[in-house]
Amino acid sequence: MKIEIPEKKKLVYEMSIPIRWGDMDAMGHLNNGTYFRYMETARIDWMHSIGFEPDPKGEGMVIVNAFCNFYRQIEYPGNVLLRMYVSDPGRTTFESWATMARAEAPEVICAAGGATTIWVDFPKQKAATLPDWLRALVGG
Repeated sequence: MKIEIPEKKKLVYEMSIPIRWGDMDAMGHLNNGTYFRYMETARIDWMHSIGFEPDPKGEGMVIVNAFCNFYRQIEYPGNVLLRMYVSDPGRTTFESWATMARAEAPEVICAAGGATTIWVDFPKQKAATLPDWLRALVGG
């Protein structure tokens, strides 16, 4: 299954991630699981950049699914330029997207993925309405 990243999305965060030797697999390229780790790192860094700290006694974001399409191999050494986008805010969710390219060739997308992000009340373990400040940030 291939899921396409939508044309209409909002860039909210960009970062460069150094490729570590241990991020590779036996075939000499970035391990598939590492792409998901990189997307996770970008989501967490983005949260910190907007001043949000998850609180297990309060509310916060969790992902309910994740995917990644692999287009080109990424090999050590180098840096991955990861761009994070958001779109489609709903009552309790929004979509987050990521593209990954080598830093020296930012126009060549090597992988692209995303996740549905849901706002939850952690003590109740239930979905909660997106706060207005977050809706404003992830909306067009």
